[in-house]
Amino acid sequence: MLLIKNGFVVDPDTGREGIGDVAVGLDGRICEPDSKREEDYESVINAEGLYVSPGFVDTHAHFRDPGLTYKETLHTGALAAARGGYTSVICMANTEPAIDSVDKLMEVKGRAGREKIRIYQASALTMGRRGEDLVDIEAMAAAGAASFTDDGSPVMDADLLKEAMERASQFGKVISLHEEDPSMVHLAGINDIKAKEMGFRGALPEAESLLIKRDGAMALETGARVCFQHLSAFDSVSLIESFKEKRPELIHAEVTPNHFSLTQDAIDQYGALAKINPPLRTERDRKELIRGLEEGIIDIIATDHAPHAEDEKKRGLEKSPSGIIGLETAFSLATEYLIEQERMPLSTVIKAISLNPARLYGLEGGSLKKGQVGDITIFSLGEETTYGTFVSKSSNSPFLGQTLLGRIRYTIVGGKVVYSA
Repeated sequence: MLLIKNGFVVDPDTGREGIGDVAVGLDGRICEPDSKREEDYESVINAEGLYVSPGFVDTHAHFRDPGLTYKETLHTGALAAARGGYTSVICMANTEPAIDSVDKLMEVKGRAGREKIRIYQASALTMGRRGEDLVDIEAMAAAGAASFTDDGSPVMDADLLKEAMERASQFGKVISLHEEDPSMVHLAGINDIKAKEMGFRGALPEAESLLIKRDGAMALETGARVCFQHLSAFDSVSLIESFKEKRPELIHAEVTPNHFSLTQDAIDQYGALAKINPPLRTERDRKELIRGLEEGIIDIIATDHAPHAEDEKKRGLEKSPSGIIGLETAFSLATEYLIEQERMPLSTVIKAISLNPARLYGLEGGSLKKGQVGDITIFSLGEETTYGTFVSKSSNSPFLGQTLLGRIRYTIVGGKVVYSA
């Protein structure tokens, strides 16, 4: 058994906030602390001066495995997740080959089960993520696909997407949507305003908002649950808000720490390390994303952890791939830019980083209620973390070398410590 004592407990599921103890039984689940005597427990953590919350849940990460393991593997991705306080992660399907069959899904799940955090695997929505033919949604759902997404590629065939929504809704599965109309993306990863300053065309914000408008209406029509991934644009938030007013149980959205922390001007300082899809946009967009998160319009903080090799990011703005790693820095960015700068309640942040993602995707965790899995994150808001190195296999981050508020002290999965600072 594990006893965590004297910590400030924050559990959005039960509404618990205050100093107290949390215990995990031999079955790896939350239980009542039966005794105050430390000798009655196998392990004791004195969390005095620290915060105790449900383990973080990331529903949007790229571990590049199979096929691109020079960037990341299931193992290095799991290590990065644990260091960042994450106890559960959903991996996207844009691997090589794409996860579009039961055999491929089961192979990844088999290897993922050997890691110390909970790794779930999304299924591609279409075969090869080409947007032409749907995967066998029923078979993939039965095999344990966490969700369906062609992340990295929008589904431009509206009829095909409507059929996918109708079928996925039958099995209670979420369709997660990357919304960027290619006809409005000239150079991906750079906001069009910033790109014009540099003499070329970039990605227009309308590329995102117009597809959200189409697909939100389709979700309401079909009754499908959808999650709009990595919002970046001002108008996108108001669209989500209007759809949510009609059917809040169907419409969901996520924001990345990169998008609520940085603007397009990061390109001037960090170059390709700040190139990401959809791109970092203006301060007006950033502030609106924070409003959406604070008001519950945006449900989820998701990292979009996107590893790339060092030489790939040195190819310049035009030729380098888009993406920033995020699992290790996410909590510090939330501490620095949401809690410290915006005075956002800690419970709001924890809800978006644990309870909401677990509930939407039907994962274990996200709660410290008795009987729930003993997945717990212990952290400090006052301590700093210097990101001199990463345990991820890649280091493509504008925050490399920076010191930020917030420090993960322990990550616990099923009552077992998988990371300790």
